[in-house]
Amino acid sequence: MRAAVAVLTLYLSACASITPRVEAPVLSERLFCGLSIPGGGTVSQQELDAFVKEVVEPRFPVGFTIWRAQGHWRGGSEEVMVLEILHPLDARLADAVRDIAGEYQRRFHQEAVLRVMMPARMELLR
Repeated sequence: MRAAVAVLTLYLSACASITPRVEAPVLSERLFCGLSIPGGGTVSQQELDAFVKEVVEPRFPVGFTIWRAQGHWRGGSEEVMVLEILHPLDARLADAVRDIAGEYQRRFHQEAVLRVMMPARMELLR
């Protein structure tokens, strides 16, 4: 994990030059996490904050993005948290995303977490 963080840090610091550069290919991963708890109730903001601090931040300390959306699943609709992580192509980092999804399922009794993976290129504009 340290090597991956170092590589991502190098990617970001390389963008600090005056001329913007498109960096090496990365993977954009999104997790769509339902906020409705089967059997009743919803995941609170406090529970989400704790999950992010305890589960997501340790695996991706360089950064990630979270937003809320309205999702539809099996004929119903619910609020969802979308977590997007950009990372170098590395099986260990892909496994870390899988671990986050698994922990979300376990902790909040979810039937599933949708994971979308897309090739991407990053450019940090300054």
